[in-house]
Amino acid sequence: MELLQRDCVGGVILFRRNFASSGQLRELTGAIRECAPEILIAVDQEGGRVQRFREGFTALPPLRGIGEAYEADPGRGLGLAWDCGKVMATEIIGAGLDFSFAPVLDLYDPASPVIGDRAFAADPDAVAELARAYLGGMAEAGMAGVGKHFPGHGLVGADSHVELPVDGRSESELRGRDMQPFVHCRDLLAGVMPAHVVYPEVCVDAAGFSRHWLQTVLRGEIGFDGVIFSDDLSMNAAEQAGAMEQRLEKALRAGCDMLLACNAPDEALRAADWLERENVSRNRRLAAMRAKPAARPDGEQWRLDGNFSENTRYDKRHLGE
Repeated sequence: MELLQRDCVGGVILFRRNFASSGQLRELTGAIRECAPEILIAVDQEGGRVQRFREGFTALPPLRGIGEAYEADPGRGLGLAWDCGKVMATEIIGAGLDFSFAPVLDLYDPASPVIGDRAFAADPDAVAELARAYLGGMAEAGMAGVGKHFPGHGLVGADSHVELPVDGRSESELRGRDMQPFVHCRDLLAGVMPAHVVYPEVCVDAAGFSRHWLQTVLRGEIGFDGVIFSDDLSMNAAEQAGAMEQRLEKALRAGCDMLLACNAPDEALRAADWLERENVSRNRRLAAMRAKPAARPDGEQWRLDGNFSENTRYDKRHLGE
């Protein structure tokens, strides 16, 4: 808890390994709030295989399941996207967290094992439309959205947790397809996470270390003024930038507001030490990520428990069960 009280630490991300039950999770978030009232508490709760919280939480479908529903019936798919966004956000806020890193705005390609069914669809217009519905559900529950992984991670085969992916497509192709969901959702996003992917036709650096992608394109051309979160700097793909201190410096110079070090406690301590030496403190944009009062005034969690409640328009078949 001492680490959380340091001025350079703006947030904490939780994983399934951090608690044994939903009750213990609420005790944990309460203890974090007592220790550091201004800190942000986050999770990756996308649904499908990337759903960190499971016991006591609705089993949400992968985003590709929502996309398939949309392709069969656009109205039904959009309603499902809204409902899943609202359910996810309501449960996460009810557990004492501020936000989930969601939704994924990458394009679907079955050849990409790391993204794959985490993406809504292969068509950028469909991704944008479904993402806007999903973000609308999140907003109704009181949660800000974080789009990932800018400018697009869905068409590379390599897993950035293990190695540095390289996408050899031209900038015009990336702009015409992969970037479009970010462009069309920019007004609904409070945060964006860049990809640990190198696009050598554009820049020698991975997107999260690139002033071109973050300053020239995301800030300048797209006009995004929310929080830029780095992807996890302890991932193997980030080693391109050097040691942890070099990764931090390069990500900050590129334009990241919040630097994530998720799975290496020693590296997180090194990161905090370096940030304090450099007098880096919490960024002004982070306040936008704080959870707002939930849509249900009584504070009751809206949980499906394997089925849709009367608040939704569909039955459990549409959750992919």
